[in-house]
Amino acid sequence: MLFKIDPRPFQADLDNKQAAVAQAEALAAKTRADYVRSTTLLKAQVIARADYDSTKASYGEADASLKAAEAALETSQLNLQWTEVRAPITGRVSRMNVTAGNLVNGGSGQATALTTIVSIDPLYCYLNVPESTALRYQEIALQEEKSDVAGAKVGCFLQLENESNFPHVGVIDFVDNQVDVNTGTVQIRCVFANPTTILTPGLFTFTRIPASGRYLALLIPDAAVNTDQSERYLLIVGANDVVQQRPVKLGALFGTLRSITDGLKPGERVIVNGMLSAMPGAKVEPHQVPIPAESLTTLESIAAGSPAKQETRAMRTAARSNAQPSAPVRE
Repeated sequence: MLFKIDPRPFQADLDNKQAAVAQAEALAAKTRADYVRSTTLLKAQVIARADYDSTKASYGEADASLKAAEAALETSQLNLQWTEVRAPITGRVSRMNVTAGNLVNGGSGQATALTTIVSIDPLYCYLNVPESTALRYQEIALQEEKSDVAGAKVGCFLQLENESNFPHVGVIDFVDNQVDVNTGTVQIRCVFANPTTILTPGLFTFTRIPASGRYLALLIPDAAVNTDQSERYLLIVGANDVVQQRPVKLGALFGTLRSITDGLKPGERVIVNGMLSAMPGAKVEPHQVPIPAESLTTLESIAAGSPAKQETRAMRTAARSNAQPSAPVRE
């Protein structure tokens, strides 16, 4: 209970309504007895039809008055109950806008705000995404045989301005039913558990949402990617240690590791050092090196808390056991 309003005037009104109900019950009982008696007399043809109709109407009027009195009594009971202002939700209460002895008003348009209360567990994060992104989330839901994004439980991750690596994990539970024609965006909502109450409503946050489901990716150090005008290519150590120039398509960047979506196969050797001396067609003496440990640490921190979290340990082992820079991992 947050506040207690003086109940005495409401108790007096309740007593008045209870008396009105008792009075209406007595009148209804009398008119009902008259109506039953008139029915018997009419069958015996002792009274006129007009007298019977009058008695019947009186009974109907008294019964309606009883129902109205009972409804008024219920309203009075609610008003008395509401003198104890209780929190309708679990949350955090703001300051009191009134103190003991202040006069408060109720009703539409003139109600006195006593305080405000906000829900803090769970919390909702609203953001607008391009319609193409919203369609991608719907595709993920269809791939998982769900009717909508909320049913697919698409993951989302959040961090505050003083945090890193998006430590708060949630899911998308709502996608608006239309696209804003002015901006071409769709509003979505992510819900986050907040048992420690560190999150406060109204905070500015950074939110990360996966752009796809789980997939296999080839990751190489981003420094190995070369550019020739608009074309991206890698220098590959082929058969007989001969350098080959291979055009590739780039995917997402995970820390210092770049995913290659096309043009590279698992197990192929990629040149990361001495690229100025490695000319296509030349024979080289390669020295295989593992992916730097700090790159793997960054990759694990990105994947932490994601749907692929359970596969992160295997991902690090696979990258280390394969000494070649192009290591197949699951992200």
